[in-house]
This record gives sequence, structure tokens and C-alpha cells, in this order.
Amino acid sequence: MIRTGLDRLLESPERLAGRRYALLAHAAAVGVARDGSLHPAHRALARSGHPPALLLGPEHGFYGVEQDMVPAAGTRDPLTGLPIRSLYGDSEASLVPDPEVFTGLDLLVIDLQDVGSRYYTYAATAVWAARAARDAGCEVRLLDRPNPLGGDAVEGNLSEPGFESFVGAFRLPVRHGLTLGELLLLEAGRGGWREGVEVIGMLGWRRSMRWPETGRPWIAPSPNMPSFETALVYPGACLLEATRLSEGRGTTRPFLWTGAPGLDVTGLLDALAVRGLPGVRFLPVWFRPGFQKHQGDECAGIEWVVTDHDVFRPYRTGVELLAAVGETSPEALAWRQEPYEFVRDRSALDLLTGSATCREALEAGDRGRERLTGWIASWTDDETGFRREREPVLLYGDRDAGGEGR
Repeated sequence: MIRTGLDRLLESPERLAGRRYALLAHAAAVGVARDGSLHPAHRALARSGHPPALLLGPEHGFYGVEQDMVPAAGTRDPLTGLPIRSLYGDSEASLVPDPEVFTGLDLLVIDLQDVGSRYYTYAATAVWAARAARDAGCEVRLLDRPNPLGGDAVEGNLSEPGFESFVGAFRLPVRHGLTLGELLLLEAGRGGWREGVEVIGMLGWRRSMRWPETGRPWIAPSPNMPSFETALVYPGACLLEATRLSEGRGTTRPFLWTGAPGLDVTGLLDALAVRGLPGVRFLPVWFRPGFQKHQGDECAGIEWVVTDHDVFRPYRTGVELLAAVGETSPEALAWRQEPYEFVRDRSALDLLTGSATCREALEAGDRGRERLTGWIASWTDDETGFRREREPVLLYGDRDAGGEGR
């Protein structure tokens, strides 16, 4: 079993001696002791004799209670009595901590489980909080964790200027292949604030590893990320959030089920089959969401079944799924009209894809197919360029198990 940054810190908690610090974490920030017992980060650090002074929670709240885009309130932790301050409120301004949050503190410790996709908001929260802490005179230590999708695969386009948001805060491919520690080092280097930023790295993690190979239990980092299989499809299935199609929220299979009332399932399955998408198959499914889109209505749709992790390309699959729905049930391919992560003036699909190209090609139907194909082909240059850029911040290889961090 690999050892995370938290595991290593808990083995040498004296590294926190004399420090007054805030801990940015959530319910998936769990340490695994040598005997296999599990320990929530904040509780274990409090028991170590070096407790945090303040807990900070990302989107969904410190314990992952709230659904997506629901404000999380500040409260007191029921286990330790420590104050919890939310970094996800009811406005865009709430996403970055005010300088006064760090008054009387000299350190920010970050322990968040990311899922390796550009959209997942914990990366933005970690980087923005780290930058705010550095501006307030605090040092930053990030306790690294695995990228569940592995560190070798890179997929997707780099976002274009003007499409930045909470779900696309950084110029990354959709599947970036970085750990959260590496991502922090990349962004701190881009911004010129690397001094005082340390990553406590993992022991035993290799870039080729996907989650099942880590030997660690999966603990949901957010309410609709209940399994590794969900994280695996998320870089593509999350695109459904930009539409009126259900992405499976409100069911037992979020992101693995896609559908809507009256969807032409037979036509959709046929349209997906001719695309020859590698490493994935689709099954017909009917479901009734208990909340969110199409609440209480029976939806017809498909289930994603990943058959080969090595060749599966989730982002391309998600784009092709949208195109296939447009071909077979065009009335179902309607765009989200509500604000998306506090953004009102741009399409949610544009924010997720980091470009208007995908949406415009899909809206053009058959006339846009050539443009969509060309856009997908253009990802190769972005992927190659990003691999070169990320090289200096990589902490792990396939032979070197990493560990000391930077």
C-alpha cells in the first residue's frame, strides 16, 4: 500500500511543533496506519498533540454534505470542536479566503483528494487558498495523494483565454495526469510564488498506477463520486452538466448513467457503436432521479461500462456522446440555462471544454461534424506541449517511488 503525505506527517507529527495552522481538508482526507486502521486527518492531527487552529472546507462542505453548487455554512466540528470555515458560499467571492482568515496563523496545511480532471473544483480551492495564505505571510504544506486516473495519461485541449472559471481555473488538459501536489507546484511556479510552498510527497506511488493498484480504500471525496469507476468516466460524463440530460445525479449511479425522458436509446446505442470508442461499451438503462434534473420522471438512457482502462479516453467519449445524442434525439440536446458555478454570461459547456468550438460544432449538427473532428484531432498538440511544460514539477516516476516532495 502506498503512503500518502498525511500518512507520512502522522508518523512525524513533530514537524508541526510550534506551528499555528489551518487545515484545508474534507472527509476523504484519511490516513491509513501501519495496522490498517483509518484516521480522519483533523482528528488524527488533534490527537498527535499538534492540532490545527482552524478547519477550512471546500465545495460540498468539510464532510461532503451539500450537493453541487449548494453553499456550505461555517460551523464547529462535532469530533474536535474546532471551528470550520467554508470556502464555498453563495458568491464567486467566497471561493478565495479573505486575508483575515489567516490572522494569527503561520501555516496552511492542505489535504484534499482530487480526481484528476480539470473540472473538479478542489484543485482551484487548493491553489487559490495557498496563494491567499502566501499573500498573508503563511507557509503552505500540501499533503499529496494519488491521482486516481494515474499520472501517465494526458487527454484533451488546453483551455483558451477568456474561459477561466471555478471548473476551469488553470490552463490544463481535461485529464492532466498530475497529483494535486504537482498541480500546486505548477501553478505556484507559473505565478511566481513558489517560495514557502512545500509538498510532502507519497511513498510507493508510480505514475502508471490507477486507484485499484494503490491498495487504499476509496472514500468518496464528494457526494456524487462514490467509486473509482465514477472518477474514471468523470472527465467525459461531467460534460452532461452543461445540458438538460441527466448525468445520473439523484440515482445510485451518478455519472455512469446518462439519460432523459423519451430519449431514443436504440438510436443512441447504434450511433455510439459506429464511433468505435476504445475501452468502453454502453448498455440500455432506465432510471428515475430522486433529485435534480428530471426529478421523479422516468429517464431512458445508457450506462457507461469501461472495459479497458488503458485505452479508454473519457473526454473524447463524452464529446462523442453529446454528438450522438444530437444526431438521434436532437430535442434532448438542450443547454443548461441556469448560472454554472456563479457564471451567468457564458455557456456551461464552453466553461467545461475551455472553448466555444465544441458547442458551436454541436449546434451545427451534421454541418459541424468536420469541425468537431478537427477540434478533437487538435488536442494532440496541446497534450504534447503540456507534457513538456509539466516535466519540471513531476515528483514521481514509474521506477522512483518519490516521497520527499518539494
